[in-house]
Amino acid sequence: MLSKALLSSALAALTLLPSASVAAPLEQFKRDLKFNFGNDKVRGVNLGGWFVLEPWITPSIFDATPDNVVDEYTYCETLGSDEAYSRLSKHWDSWITEDDLHQIAAAGMNHIRIPVGYWSVIKDDNAPYVQGAYEFLGRALDWASGAGLKVMIDLHGAPYSQNGFDNSGQRGGTGWGQGDSVSRTISALNKIRDDMASHPAVSAIELLNEPMGSSVGMDTVRQFYMDGWGNLKNSDVAITFHDAFAGVTSWNDWGSGMWNLMLDTHHYEIFSSDQLTMDFGSHIGTACGFGGSMATNNKWTISGEWTGALTDCAKYLNGRGVGARYDGTYNYNGQSSYYIASCDGKYTGSVSGLDSTYRDNISKFIEAQLDAYEKAAGWIFWTWKTEGAPEWDMQALLQNGVFPNPVTNRNHPGQCN
Repeated sequence: MLSKALLSSALAALTLLPSASVAAPLEQFKRDLKFNFGNDKVRGVNLGGWFVLEPWITPSIFDATPDNVVDEYTYCETLGSDEAYSRLSKHWDSWITEDDLHQIAAAGMNHIRIPVGYWSVIKDDNAPYVQGAYEFLGRALDWASGAGLKVMIDLHGAPYSQNGFDNSGQRGGTGWGQGDSVSRTISALNKIRDDMASHPAVSAIELLNEPMGSSVGMDTVRQFYMDGWGNLKNSDVAITFHDAFAGVTSWNDWGSGMWNLMLDTHHYEIFSSDQLTMDFGSHIGTACGFGGSMATNNKWTISGEWTGALTDCAKYLNGRGVGARYDGTYNYNGQSSYYIASCDGKYTGSVSGLDSTYRDNISKFIEAQLDAYEKAAGWIFWTWKTEGAPEWDMQALLQNGVFPNPVTNRNHPGQCN
């Protein structure tokens, strides 16, 4: 057996190989993991909007509050802890059921990714968040075991927000990296490790979802990832880190001597007007090219978030009160958009209510992305269910034959060839 010193030297040498030589993942030193990453493809779905609120996934929750409520922080702050807990505990108990996980497994998937906020894991006396979701997370792991699914636990929100998105818990500024925010994030990860890493369903823990590297500083992100890895390296989980919007191929020269690393990159083609005005062939080509880039990495690489959406028309998708770029109503922080076409109910509601040509385009776009991301280590779709965003709703897309079922089927094969 190689000594750790020799192994580290070998790993370091591998990371210096030219990019043309690193299409295959590094031979990583690891404990026996619960999933054969890099050989068996990750095929999964996110359970979004469950333990971290997002206005566009469950708009009814936000429509029942004043207009100032735009995220989980203002939700709890405005309602007060007792009322917020009363409403949220009912949501935690009902939004995802054990039957959902059996449906996911029956469609041929092997993973679920479960977002959770730091405030659910460790109490924050200086923020209005209410606790209780963490206990439901434990129940979800048992359900996953019963359904034969593996789980990536994803720390989706950090103190003061790592990206300013409402899905971090707090929309607005990006204060993570300041004060004790990083150490408290580490504390939350350590508790997840101690409580849940040994659960037979838990195959991966994601250190932090979508830190905005350009805002918080890439040095801060890299150091946090190293520290987080150091605390988790003796667990039998894949230690997952997001590319921090630095680009999917930007991490090949990082991580020498570290094992069980998995890179998570997210791919959307709707969050700029330039993307929204691409013709359909360009959407397909962009997705296929992105999968090709993923496959050049020297670490296991998955697309841990992606969508069938070709518009940003879903209600509150860009934030409550923000509007959509597609129809020119977008207005946030002084940024606006221009009119491309009308949303006009055509891209909301139910999957069955979508125009048949548009449904077919979504189906082709989804299958192209499945093929693209399986060039690398796999994929996890965003998201399992919504209240009225059909482009994003995997459960409804499966039921209506738009998402292939099982997910290994292809009605539109060879799009990335």
